[in-house]
Amino acid sequence: MNRVRVLLVLVCVAAALFAGLLAWRVGVFGGRSGGANPGVTSTGTAAIGGPFALIDQDGRPVTEAALKGQWSAVFFGFTYCPDVCPGTLQALKAAAGQIGGKADKLQVVFISVDPQRDTPQQMKDYLSAMEMPVKTIGMTGTPEQVAAAAKAYRAYYKKNGEGEGYLVDHSTAVYLMNPEGQFDRVLAYGMTPDQMAEQLNQAIN
Repeated sequence: MNRVRVLLVLVCVAAALFAGLLAWRVGVFGGRSGGANPGVTSTGTAAIGGPFALIDQDGRPVTEAALKGQWSAVFFGFTYCPDVCPGTLQALKAAAGQIGGKADKLQVVFISVDPQRDTPQQMKDYLSAMEMPVKTIGMTGTPEQVAAAAKAYRAYYKKNGEGEGYLVDHSTAVYLMNPEGQFDRVLAYGMTPDQMAEQLNQAIN
């Protein structure tokens, strides 16, 4: 009986030692392996943005290089959009007017998700009618080119309806990209010009 008790004690001690060792390993290495560790934080750039090949409102080929060297507010929409697109573009215009000289470092990039109707000339006429700032680029392309650009920015769009008056469901976020062409933050749909201006002031040096 004494021998059995001794064995039980030894087993319990061994189990306790094993549990302690396991806990120590989790505490030391948990942050590296992606485990929950309140003492470890992670940073990184969201996988938004990337290569694209489109055509601007003047009919010239344009790539992601157009985003380099300045801040870019990238928005996916279409010129026949009844509310979201004109509202967002006007909000960006108003916000740019509130950030003073920093506006010189910002451009608006409006990418069409309706290549069937949004020709370069249509994009040019639309932006002119909207009286957007000079540093606004309208982009369109073939359906394949537009799909590739939208995929790079994780932007959603889908044709809704038939006939000439169809609409296009699409993402409403504005992606603010830094001068290196990297994602910085989202300007969410529904932000007021004041709120957008605050975000732009925080981001642009």
